[in-house]
Amino acid sequence: MSARHPIISVTGSSGAGTTSVRNTFEQIFRREDVSAVYIEGDGFHAYDRDTMRSMMAREPTLSHFAPRANLLPELEEVFRSYSESGTGRTRHYAHDDADAARYGVPVGAFTPWEPFQPGSDLLFYEGLHGCVVDNNVDLARYPDLKIGVVPVINLEWIQKLHRDRSTRGYSTEAVTDVILRRMPDYVQTICPQFSWTDINFQRVPTVDTSNPFIARWIPTADESMVVIRFKDPKGIDFSYLVSMIHDSFMSRANSIVIPGGKLDLAMQLILTPIIMQLVERRRRLA
Repeated sequence: MSARHPIISVTGSSGAGTTSVRNTFEQIFRREDVSAVYIEGDGFHAYDRDTMRSMMAREPTLSHFAPRANLLPELEEVFRSYSESGTGRTRHYAHDDADAARYGVPVGAFTPWEPFQPGSDLLFYEGLHGCVVDNNVDLARYPDLKIGVVPVINLEWIQKLHRDRSTRGYSTEAVTDVILRRMPDYVQTICPQFSWTDINFQRVPTVDTSNPFIARWIPTADESMVVIRFKDPKGIDFSYLVSMIHDSFMSRANSIVIPGGKLDLAMQLILTPIIMQLVERRRRLA
């Protein structure tokens, strides 16, 4: 952790909704005039798409969830470098034609590494591995604010199925194969990270999602509840949050449950003061 160069890490698997959470953070940064540099976790995949396909053909259990398929020591070095001096580097991965046009590289390829712009207030990471702790890396020790985005598993699968079929052109069978391949790494690498996070946002559908592989649509926000768990509830004004968020309630001493449609409001109320504490502390020391 660093008072001068704070880091925010948002961790969640593909299809979990981390992109929506990032949009909320961007709104807060824009409104509060916070200058952020960004890391997308897939920029630290170890292999481009063609190489990854070749490796998966030889090793059927390999997935992007696996530490060995990612440059986690390099990501840890960026976290360390930014926390110490506000410097680092990143790159982008082109998922589709829109990304390829935006970044000027073929689909499935990486952009060149580029250094961060100087003078930023904080570093924002969004990806799969923001809180990995294992025998090789300890990424959880660097971020000043660690957020987990964790839909219940059937909902996560529905979101991934719909996203990959509609935006990436995959078949249901292909996405199902990816889900099955990822399960060992999901259990061993993804799930443990949510014990390190400061706040978890877990979306729970209130409609039947028993068979996610035949679901015709993703449950809407109004068909969901969100469980928000605080690792350390000290200093969190739960009575204020319950009064401000209609139909919310506390389910445990460190957890509040809100209607799904109120997620953006809840994030604004919870995260804005935390972000501003980090930024104001950084600016006092600058």
